[in-house]
Amino acid sequence: MTKYFNKMESYKHALKYCLIFLILLPGACREKVVDNSPVDARVSQLLSRMTIDEKIGQMSQIDPSFAGGPEQLKKAVRDGRYGSILNLFGIEKVNEIQKIAVEESRLGIPLLIGRDVIHGYRTIFPIPLGMAASWNPEIVKKAYRISAIECSSQGIRWTFAPMIDITWDPRWGRIAEGCGEDPFLASTLAKAMVEGIQGDNLTDPTSVAACAKHYVGYGFSEAGRDYNTTYISEPVLRNVVLKPFKAAKDAGALTFMSGFNDLNGVPASGNEFTLRQILRSEWGFKGMVVSDWGSVTEMISHGFCANEKEAAFRALKAGVDMEMSSFTYAGNIKQLLKEGKIDQELIDQAVRNILTVKFKLGLFENPYVQPDAQKQILNPDFLEHARKVARESAVLMKNKEKALPLSPKIHSVAVIGPLADSPRDQMGTWCFDGQADNSVTPLTAIKEVLGADKVNFIKGLQYSRDINKAEFAKAISLAKQSDVILYFGGEEWILSGEGQSRGEINLPGAQDELINELSKLGKPLIVVVMAGRPLAIGNVLEKADAVIYGWHGGTMAGPALADLIFGKESPSGKLPVTFVKGSGQIPFYYYHNNTGRPASAKSWTPMDSIPVVNPQSSLGYKSFHLDYGFTPLLPFGFGLSYTTFKYADLKLSAMSMSASGSINVSASVTNTGEMDADEIIQLYIRDRVGSITRPVKELKGYKRISISQGKTVEVEFKLDAKDLEFFNGKENVIEPGEFDVWIGPSSVEGLHGEFTVQ
Repeated sequence: MTKYFNKMESYKHALKYCLIFLILLPGACREKVVDNSPVDARVSQLLSRMTIDEKIGQMSQIDPSFAGGPEQLKKAVRDGRYGSILNLFGIEKVNEIQKIAVEESRLGIPLLIGRDVIHGYRTIFPIPLGMAASWNPEIVKKAYRISAIECSSQGIRWTFAPMIDITWDPRWGRIAEGCGEDPFLASTLAKAMVEGIQGDNLTDPTSVAACAKHYVGYGFSEAGRDYNTTYISEPVLRNVVLKPFKAAKDAGALTFMSGFNDLNGVPASGNEFTLRQILRSEWGFKGMVVSDWGSVTEMISHGFCANEKEAAFRALKAGVDMEMSSFTYAGNIKQLLKEGKIDQELIDQAVRNILTVKFKLGLFENPYVQPDAQKQILNPDFLEHARKVARESAVLMKNKEKALPLSPKIHSVAVIGPLADSPRDQMGTWCFDGQADNSVTPLTAIKEVLGADKVNFIKGLQYSRDINKAEFAKAISLAKQSDVILYFGGEEWILSGEGQSRGEINLPGAQDELINELSKLGKPLIVVVMAGRPLAIGNVLEKADAVIYGWHGGTMAGPALADLIFGKESPSGKLPVTFVKGSGQIPFYYYHNNTGRPASAKSWTPMDSIPVVNPQSSLGYKSFHLDYGFTPLLPFGFGLSYTTFKYADLKLSAMSMSASGSINVSASVTNTGEMDADEIIQLYIRDRVGSITRPVKELKGYKRISISQGKTVEVEFKLDAKDLEFFNGKENVIEPGEFDVWIGPSSVEGLHGEFTVQ
């Protein structure tokens, strides 16, 4: 009996001290929501314990610069007023704020720390448009895995990538962040990016939640002006624009982001058709939707909402679970609930989606980041992969009389141009955390190959927009002293990206004039363009002996370009977007529908050939521009190599298939040149007649294959009837009829065959 009372006294003391500890340190004896139950059960259990204020807190994301100061932010987190923080820097700060959330808030719900990690964290890869030119999902996936490893080492477990907006307009600055114009290529890369970001195990500390953005239609902004209106027919929306988003969803993307734009009059952040009907009902997406920065309040500027209260109502009703940076949810949801304009279930579902992401990421079990994790940043293997990606992304556009590659034994080269030694510019747009000191520039890399004494360097122009010609004479003098001229030009990083739209997309500044002067010297002129968009570089292609399009190639752009210039490897990239002759040719995309009067080489009249005294009928009455003609500067899928490839022996396993069947299409590809190299082999189809007019060509498959000199490979594609499906304005259909098929090196070349669908 004595023992019993002693135990009871011990229990009383224990309870007493626990209560004291609970008072002194809120949450110390909190019931932990960490167990082995299924995620849905854990979410439901936690949701049942939350107050309305705590739920609204989970639906709110804050940038620390808008929190009123560090102490105000800590208090707000302690009070459960935020579910996510973006742009918080450093392990110590992240762990400190996470500790407050986990150990001092009432329910201990961890924060989701977000950051824009678009094409690298510290190891910067080529801009996504450049990576798309590699046509290599495997190296893209690895690039995004590296990005996730680096950023997660700083506590970032959510990135606002991939950006998978299709666009037909290179004036749009954000073309740099996407994968180009084609829905098939973009879809394969969207899958790779999501898988790279999130990894094989979501609870791994290096797994980062992906966010497919900008949902949806943002890339179709009128005239390429950022944030602008978009009008997209439902067939184009479903057959083109939505395709990569569906691929991201199918790849398991945990989150989606609603865009800034209005779509056919309804802003994306208040669009029930795209968010509720398509994303949730048709696709079955179970993850979380976050608004873009301020896009909820911007519905007022759009003229879609009268005030913040209405904006909060429309966004929540449409399906936006978390509001980024603005405060309409925090300020209005309780009142909307009280007035009966929204119900509790609408709020609970949004919070459920948010908590599910946090549980799936293992944040309840492992909310903190370990300091040792940051030792991976700028790992030599990461840098070597960045070099590989930059190398495979570069596109050889011209190589007259084999001007490239150069011999490493060359006596001297003139390195000229504003981007030859511009470490920040080569990293490109949306590069918050990359450091210029880590960039290896073309100038540095070329000196490492040749030795500094063989390199004559001058910028000629101090930056890409420079119009001061004071250094032209010195540049020409150095070029005359050299065996070969290497010109590195293009755009500064600030000329592309969000808000950086251009009306004209030619080389800025006096670059064309400098290239013209250099071309008069009778020396081999090699031009490397480093830019964030497809530029109208017709003058460059005319004047230069060889042209490489290197995009903004990231941290290791210099060594990658040197590898190609001096023939360590052959260029192998192919264009993921059509290059136009000038802004007046926009939009120009390869899978356009035909016109009733299509132009051809025989049917168009160049403007300069029109007689001054001219009968009206001489112009041909076909679809073309008098000044641009009917072809682009360079077509989608185009890219040269240091070797040559011969395509032969197109074969179809059958001449017809059923509406549920398939056929195999194959061809042989021979490396007929003098160097081992990769070739990107492309499969296109055309549906000749449809219930709505169909594109002249559509990419349906591609393979990047290494082919040794003199060797032949057999390449086979399986073409399923499902690959021929399209939305005809009413429903998705696979229609019977005749089809063309091509296997070739680009969208304008290839072996041709025919088949029918029964």
